[in-house]
Amino acid sequence: MQIPLSWLKELVDIDVPAEVLADRMTKAGIETTLTYIGVPQQHIPGIQMPPSDHLVWDRERIKLGRILEVKPHPDADRLVLAIVDYGADEPEQCVTGAPNLFEYKGIGPLEAPLWTVIALEGAEVWDGHSDTPKRMILKGRPLRGIYNKSMVCSEKELGISDEHEGVILMHDDPGKPVGTPLQDVFGDVVLTVELTPNLARCYSVTGVAREISALLDKPLRMPSTHVMMAGPDISQSVKILIEDADLNPRFTAMLLMGTTIQPSPEWLQRRLKLIGQRPINNIVDVTNYVMFESGQPLHAFDYDKLVERAGGIPTIITRRARPGETVETLDGQLRKLTTDNELVCDTAGPLALAGVMGGAETEISDGTTNVLLESANWHFINVRRTMQQHKIATEASIRFSRGVHQAQAEIGVRRGIELMRQLGGGTVSSGVMDVVAKPAPRIAVTLYESEIKRLTGMAVGIKQAANILVRLQFDVTLRADSLVAVVPDHRTDISDDPVIGQADLIEEIARIIGLDNLPTTLMDETLPEQWSNVPLEREEHTRDVLVALGLQENITHRFSTPEAEALLIPRGAAGRPGLNVPAGADYVRIANPIQPDKTVLRHSLLPNILNAVRSNLRHTSHQAVFEIGSVYFRVAGQQLPDEPSRLAIVLAGPRQPDHFSRQAAPSADFFDLKGIVEGLLRGLHISAWSLKAQGGPSLHPGRSAAITIDGSVAGHFGELHPLVARAFGLPADVPVMVGEFDLERIQNAVNPLYGTAPVPTTPPVYEDIALVVRDSVPAGDLHAVIEQSGGDLLRSARLFDVYTGSSVPQGHKSLAFSLVYQAEDRTLSDAEVAAVRKKIVKAAQKAFDAQLRG
Repeated sequence: MQIPLSWLKELVDIDVPAEVLADRMTKAGIETTLTYIGVPQQHIPGIQMPPSDHLVWDRERIKLGRILEVKPHPDADRLVLAIVDYGADEPEQCVTGAPNLFEYKGIGPLEAPLWTVIALEGAEVWDGHSDTPKRMILKGRPLRGIYNKSMVCSEKELGISDEHEGVILMHDDPGKPVGTPLQDVFGDVVLTVELTPNLARCYSVTGVAREISALLDKPLRMPSTHVMMAGPDISQSVKILIEDADLNPRFTAMLLMGTTIQPSPEWLQRRLKLIGQRPINNIVDVTNYVMFESGQPLHAFDYDKLVERAGGIPTIITRRARPGETVETLDGQLRKLTTDNELVCDTAGPLALAGVMGGAETEISDGTTNVLLESANWHFINVRRTMQQHKIATEASIRFSRGVHQAQAEIGVRRGIELMRQLGGGTVSSGVMDVVAKPAPRIAVTLYESEIKRLTGMAVGIKQAANILVRLQFDVTLRADSLVAVVPDHRTDISDDPVIGQADLIEEIARIIGLDNLPTTLMDETLPEQWSNVPLEREEHTRDVLVALGLQENITHRFSTPEAEALLIPRGAAGRPGLNVPAGADYVRIANPIQPDKTVLRHSLLPNILNAVRSNLRHTSHQAVFEIGSVYFRVAGQQLPDEPSRLAIVLAGPRQPDHFSRQAAPSADFFDLKGIVEGLLRGLHISAWSLKAQGGPSLHPGRSAAITIDGSVAGHFGELHPLVARAFGLPADVPVMVGEFDLERIQNAVNPLYGTAPVPTTPPVYEDIALVVRDSVPAGDLHAVIEQSGGDLLRSARLFDVYTGSSVPQGHKSLAFSLVYQAEDRTLSDAEVAAVRKKIVKAAQKAFDAQLRG
């Protein structure tokens, strides 16, 4: 929000430079930057402000002037000669083509004062005719035969705005004599205040002035709310009915009769322009002015149009919209309403979107003579929803959506109606129509001196705290070691909760003292004994290992449907969706599901992550993802469901992402997923595990396995059954590898203390052997026998080939292993290696009737 410093100075005495003020406000939690209008930037030691390249008005060469006469140019119809008094012995003649001076051309000396701005030779101004910002120095030169060394200025040439349709002309006395440096007339600093939602109290000039008053410890001068009332009682002219007190706690109105619609005075127009508002007419401008001044939005109705609609005395009704209702708002849009929208209506229908935007049918026009001014209070959440629904963000709705106290309603309507009377004339009806449907509660917070010290680390006495709160307009009652602060109406951010309310008050005290003045201290209290959240740490470690293995984490909804989970079981197959589902467990059903596909809490992670993979395959062929999350089993006799943690892994598409430097990789298969599972177990330092050829009903027979830890099944993985893949809409030509694991069982097997080995200093011996066994012998079982029989000298054994062919007997296969032998204290001899090999072959023969091949 933009606020001129000159406006603030009308409300509070500011005796520090603007730069110091902006620094104090920023350190008090209200971030403030400065824009300079004609005045120089001050450089204050210790305060860092970004340098400004604005135009500084020369005090000797840019001055307030008065146009005495406008003469025709003897040689140019499009130029005139403006005779300007600027306080010198002789007036200055300026050659100009400003179109707004032509109405005064040739009529002789002007009787009514016409004020302007004159720049003398040598002054620096902006080039008003350049499309890009460019400065120029005024130099004397002939213009169509007449020497000219000065100019009357437009707003663009002074850097006030982009307006260049004419020069600055003022009919109202600026209150300064001719020849006054323009810096002293229009020079200003505009504060741009960045307002967060918790600073609703600062969405007005008065609100910011309150903060400055407290920061500088200066008295605050509130704008007058006195109204000169001379008309009949307003109760004879309008009635008010509130249907929903929660949405509209208070509604006030006042009536101005016999006013005149005309342009606002120049001081008001100039002030509105500085805050970024476009002047329209005196009545509309007052509603905007008072809103920015007090923070209370207003709306002006053409009273005669209300009377015409009602066929007599109008009744203003606030209510929810009815199905099918519409309203045309001031922006010309016809808006379809829902029952969530609060409206201002009369007996004939909607008049305005409450708290957001007025209606076009009863807006102020040039022919308006009687004005009904409304000032109300609306529920901030309802206003916020209406803004989002209709995609409208007005200055009024922004304030209402952050919270405006209902006490502001009467302040706003009184201030607004009196300004309208002063600027347009007319008579104000006696009294205020004020309907309070739901009074605001009085909030009082007790604050203890010890709590201030505990939360801030500062030794702030209770009297000092009381003084600060009084400066912030709290009503304070002192006690021995505490105080009771009654919250002022404009502070809607102070909680009525005893604990939170204390924290809110302490924050205010710290802000005014200065957040930069908070001392750096150690905590007085002893830190509680620290403890580890082992399940969470192991879950995070699991994520780290899987990411290191090349997977990305997915997070899906925990909601599903029984029908979606049933797709995991091929038609005709037995089993239940999910891993290790307790006998008799049912779904946890949602009483009010937000969507038809989210009716229960899931039994398995796979349906939602498979749906995500299906969607992602449309954009990226390589999918390697995992999800960690809870599943939910409703068990009879238990009030709450079981919530075990699960891990799901899905691979689809090529083994590696496509890259120009290599050929397309083959599709991921069972062994890719098996390698990831083994890598996870190694990364978690789990040793007591094994694999066996046992898959769940969702997996392809013969291309799946189960992992067992300490004899219990901890998960299944393998290729997704083709019927299941088809049911989930996955591409038929892309094999999908899936796995679902009992994460709690895996984490319970993690060994927090695990052994490490030093870097070997002796050379290893590498050897490959091939053993022929029956087709029914699992490679994993033979691998286990090899590792067990190899003893300490066998460091590792890795299966690298499976062969079936003419050289291998029917019903048999050849399994080739790469063996690594190594001792820690010596280089192994051939005899030692041969002895270990002999033990391995003998053990394999005994266990599986294996024969050494080759």
